[in-house]
Amino acid sequence: MGKLEEFLAGDRLDDVVFYLSDAFLDDDSRLREVGTETDDGVRLVLDGETGRSAFQAGTGMGAMEFAKEAMANEGEIDRSLDGGECPFAGDDAETDAEGDDEDHAVRFVFAFAEGENPEVGGLYAEGDVIHAYAHCTCGESYSHKWVVGDRE
Repeated sequence: MGKLEEFLAGDRLDDVVFYLSDAFLDDDSRLREVGTETDDGVRLVLDGETGRSAFQAGTGMGAMEFAKEAMANEGEIDRSLDGGECPFAGDDAETDAEGDDEDHAVRFVFAFAEGENPEVGGLYAEGDVIHAYAHCTCGESYSHKWVVGDRE
């Protein structure tokens, strides 16, 4: 089982996942050397402190400030943490020949997991919770959270 699978299973609660799309990341970025290449970018699974520092270095934003901003909008983030559906897609008339929104692709994702906490209630009483935050090419940010195991 790889680091991403372990993270998604709730086995790496101290780690974070950081994804940068090819469109956002320089070709010669050092992050390409330490991350895992995906079809459209690079995904890193790092310990929390290193991940937050890498996120700030890669995006120019603080991870927690970004998360707070993104929480204002609920969207759909892929379980693979390297894509999603912007909640603002469809708000504008610009679509390509297939009907897809050209201006709504994930630029980067930041995610962390929080352990089960019955005292808090809600999702946290059901199990470990994945918190994912995405930034779209349209300039908007959005969030998605789920209980580990609910999105197999």
